[in-house]
Amino acid sequence: MLAMNSLFQPCSLNQLQLNNRFIKAGTFENMTPDGRPSQQLHQFHQQIAEGGIGMTTIGYCAVENNGRLHDRMLYMGEHIREELTLLIDDLHAAGTKVSGQMGHGGGFSQNSELSIRRPKGPSFGINALGIPKGMFFCDAMNEKDIHHLIHTYKEAAIFMKSVGFDCLEIHFGHGYGLCQFLSPKTNKRNDNYGGSLTHRMRLPLQVLDAVREGVGNEFPLLAKVSITEGARGGLQFEETLTFCKALDKHGIDGIIPSTGSSTMNPMLMFRGENMLPHLLTYEKSALMRLILRLSGKALFKNYPYSPLYLKKYATIIKENINAKLIYVGGASTPDDFTTLMDSGFDFIQLGRSLLADPLLLSKIQNHQPINACTHCNQCLGTIAHDEGIHCPYYSKKNI
Repeated sequence: MLAMNSLFQPCSLNQLQLNNRFIKAGTFENMTPDGRPSQQLHQFHQQIAEGGIGMTTIGYCAVENNGRLHDRMLYMGEHIREELTLLIDDLHAAGTKVSGQMGHGGGFSQNSELSIRRPKGPSFGINALGIPKGMFFCDAMNEKDIHHLIHTYKEAAIFMKSVGFDCLEIHFGHGYGLCQFLSPKTNKRNDNYGGSLTHRMRLPLQVLDAVREGVGNEFPLLAKVSITEGARGGLQFEETLTFCKALDKHGIDGIIPSTGSSTMNPMLMFRGENMLPHLLTYEKSALMRLILRLSGKALFKNYPYSPLYLKKYATIIKENINAKLIYVGGASTPDDFTTLMDSGFDFIQLGRSLLADPLLLSKIQNHQPINACTHCNQCLGTIAHDEGIHCPYYSKKNI
């Protein structure tokens, strides 16, 4: 009972005061069809705010146009100041704080609005996401590109703070741009930004330092990392642990240990029913459906669901850092939440559980029945749906 009560007590993250220890995980909702915040996105986060979340996260806020995975994603800049400010003000009025997830796709992109010939990552290679769009390759960043990227993160952070974000989450995982520099599988450089882990960490840490300089010491910064990429030759846990220690020394306020890679092993993040059939259900591109059918079994491996499936590794990270540890991965019931509090975790991020029931937290507090996530992963297929991401399981049941 004490653990459950502590979940709903006010708490702090750096100088930010939250109403409770729950944070909506950053996800791409596909509710920005023209690259701008839509009313649909507004309503999505508003419902979660009204359900009692301490802080919601607006997922995948690309730091520049060339960092978008596709042209339906947000990128930070004055062109969306009015819409973002309105969205954040309304969420504040509903009683929640708002975090923005800063991301860059690096060499993983199908963005048709690139201002450069090809997307750029740490090294020349295959652009797996771009193949259906005829964008087969990515180029290697030179040092000028790297310095531009660092500056872009800083400028995006300054902008995001100015429109009302209360916190920023820098995405260092899941195979996106900064993770591409960390990973020995995608970083084949032989300069100061490649080779040893110390060199591969250089750009991500410089990004953190630049963002911190942009927002100040009292503004909370979080880091999402991949415990492992789950691929041969990719990032492994020992390297991630070293990186987390480095993030801690560079002043990160909280670390979110996730896992897997959107580019190499996405099912490692989403334990449960395989997402491939659901992706095929909603995918509109005939070419992409063909690619999914041909490569799906190799890319989308089976990982049975078990509660708190990342707890072992998250605990090790927690024991080695001073920063807050925000747990994500298989936490969906009151018993899961109390276990995490009893284990000393600081905050809990929720993703699929809030898609199944946006009012989950208020229902728990009021001792009402909840729509418990079944981990069927039907929601993952709906990222390509015209209505954006949602839970088809409970939609079909009309609950």
